[in-house]
Amino acid sequence: MINVDTRISPVHSPLPSGEGPGERAPRAGNAVGAAHGRDRTGYTHWAIRALQALLILLLATTAQAADQLTATVDRNKIGIDETLKLRLRYSGDENGGRPDFNLLEQDFDILSRQQSNQYRVINGRAESFVEWMLTLAPKREGKLFVPSLHYQGAVSDAIPITVTEPGSSPNTGEDRQAFLEVELDKEKVHVQEQLLVKVRLYTTVGLHDIATEPLKVPGAHVEKVDEQRYERRINGVGHAVYELTYAIFPESSGKLTIPALSYVAVAGRRDPFSLFNRNTQRLRLRSQPRSLEVLPKPDSYSGANWLPAASLGIVQSWSKDPQTFTVGEPITRIVTLRAEGLRAAQLPPLPKLNVEGLKTYPDQPQQDDQLGQSGIIGSRIETTAIVATKPGDYQLPAVTVTWWDTKTGRQRATQLPPFRFTVAGAATGAMQEPDQTADLQPNGTTATDQSQFWRNLAIVALASHLLWLLYFFRQRGVRSPMPGSAKPLPNAEQQARALERAVETGDPTQIQEAALNWLHTRWPQVTGNSLGEVNRELNFEELEKLQELLDAALYLTPSRPLNKQQMQILVNRLLKRKLLEKSAEEDKPLPDLFV
Repeated sequence: MINVDTRISPVHSPLPSGEGPGERAPRAGNAVGAAHGRDRTGYTHWAIRALQALLILLLATTAQAADQLTATVDRNKIGIDETLKLRLRYSGDENGGRPDFNLLEQDFDILSRQQSNQYRVINGRAESFVEWMLTLAPKREGKLFVPSLHYQGAVSDAIPITVTEPGSSPNTGEDRQAFLEVELDKEKVHVQEQLLVKVRLYTTVGLHDIATEPLKVPGAHVEKVDEQRYERRINGVGHAVYELTYAIFPESSGKLTIPALSYVAVAGRRDPFSLFNRNTQRLRLRSQPRSLEVLPKPDSYSGANWLPAASLGIVQSWSKDPQTFTVGEPITRIVTLRAEGLRAAQLPPLPKLNVEGLKTYPDQPQQDDQLGQSGIIGSRIETTAIVATKPGDYQLPAVTVTWWDTKTGRQRATQLPPFRFTVAGAATGAMQEPDQTADLQPNGTTATDQSQFWRNLAIVALASHLLWLLYFFRQRGVRSPMPGSAKPLPNAEQQARALERAVETGDPTQIQEAALNWLHTRWPQVTGNSLGEVNRELNFEELEKLQELLDAALYLTPSRPLNKQQMQILVNRLLKRKLLEKSAEEDKPLPDLFV
């Protein structure tokens, strides 16, 4: 404030030369005129000084108002799961830019910000200002401050904010429009045991543009296993519920903390014809962190591998009836280890077969995880081709897996019992002795062997020519259809069903043809005519494995029978494939609720 001294000093006029004080009386008329002159001069000086003071005061007030930066909030006490509005107004010349909000982001998340420039006239007085409106969400509980902000040399005042626990502020409670709930299926778990965490978003209003960060738990493996939407009534009020289920596997014993989850959403209905949607409100929902104790492996556990599971089983199957074993004929044994509450990566390999008189050809094990409301069910599938080198009675040893039952809290063992079977002699005509009376050729071979060789060679040559002709006409018919005679290709769904039916038959030729048809229908831009050529364009892991199994069944000698269960797993994965996969599942926006 500028103080102006407006006091008026007396005005003294100089006396005329040659007149003293005693000479004033004789000139009465002149004295009166002089007095009136002095009065007019005094009033003039007083008016000028008053006007100067008024102008200085006005300029000071205007300058003070022009550089003013004010900050206000809609409330000073909120819950950790709530948001507040910060209004920052600057009255003065606006030259672009905005205040520095870095200090503000130390204690608050800025969910949205809007800027507006306004000019208005109130009671004949013109006023212009720029205004920022921010939606803030606190990062922690306790006593926080909206710090002093700076802009164009002006400084705003700091504002204290009290942040309480969720639901404890005056305007929260049962009438909240949206809130989060976190539920754990256990209060204590062992290391590497599955813990199910359900996160539920409740809302009574339409929510859209819902976004959340993926759940990350330090010291644990986390997988999202289920996603559901349904309705639930709470105290007679209907709520839309969006539920996510996570399976968490602690990697070490001790205290495990599940951090708070944050959801950001927009409440209210969007107007497709409005650019601003002023009837919507941006919400930030935050759950409470949860902690629980992780127990180490029990000292009483004696198994070779630590396997905490809700259930565990072992089953075996054969490519054909094992009672029809014959010498030199391959047969495939499939052993499946399946555990509820364990990932496939946690399941151990099974013991290798080592039986005299049997040659074994193990394949690469297949691992599969099935996700659902109860968590993860992991499967390990081991496939082995067995060829007997001599007839006789054989026995495959028992397979025993020790595991920890998480339901009863005790050690258990699951066993695949020993398997006995008999191998007969060679098939008829397969092991016949050569005819000693046959005519021998100079090189030691019989005439019969030589004639059979040339006959087989001719058959192979004729068959290859026929296959090439069939391939030529087929490609010509596919790539160069006659005008007006082209028929619409079946859609990808029909081809997928055809591929599944081919897998049920177990015929490798049908599976190969059905897979190619589906791939060309699903991705028309693919030009390959074999699974290998197609996979060079698509680069699918499942397709590469499928090709290996089919090649082994079609071209190896002896051929390796197909594992139908393994084929079904590969085909199911292939049918779910997308050409461009997204790596951030947790970044996918959540579906709208009640919109």
